[in-house]
Amino acid sequence: MNRFLKTTLLLAVFVGFAMASIVHAEEAAKVYTADELAAEAKALTNCMEVAATKAAVDAGKFAVILDVREAKEFKAGHIPGAINIPRGVLEFKIADKIADTATPILVYCKKGGRGCLCCVQLMKMGYSAVTNLDGGWEAWEKAEYPVE
Repeated sequence: MNRFLKTTLLLAVFVGFAMASIVHAEEAAKVYTADELAAEAKALTNCMEVAATKAAVDAGKFAVILDVREAKEFKAGHIPGAINIPRGVLEFKIADKIADTATPILVYCKKGGRGCLCCVQLMKMGYSAVTNLDGGWEAWEKAEYPVE
């Protein structure tokens, strides 16, 4: 290979890496609102509306119902049989509570946003059967389904 071709190829590789770094830096520099983050997570999450969720819960589709609200919210009322792992500690506590990453998990929060964010984190951690309750606890309560 002649010197000109080697130099051209090296320059092309360098420019390619530089451009990729610039694009990545621009993406990393984008500032998101909480609503944008939740919407992005929702697009990646399997969400189920409340009536279908109730039917799935009644049919035993979910081995675990995971409430990701804060402890005080959970104590004020939750879906029967739910366990509570707040979003802020989810990544650190989930494996102790649910070791099998194939376990079907229903995730919910107050309105749905935190639940979607948690579903994405669970999927990143290898959990393959996570579903978010669309509308969260508020939708469950509004439908007047059982609570504990």
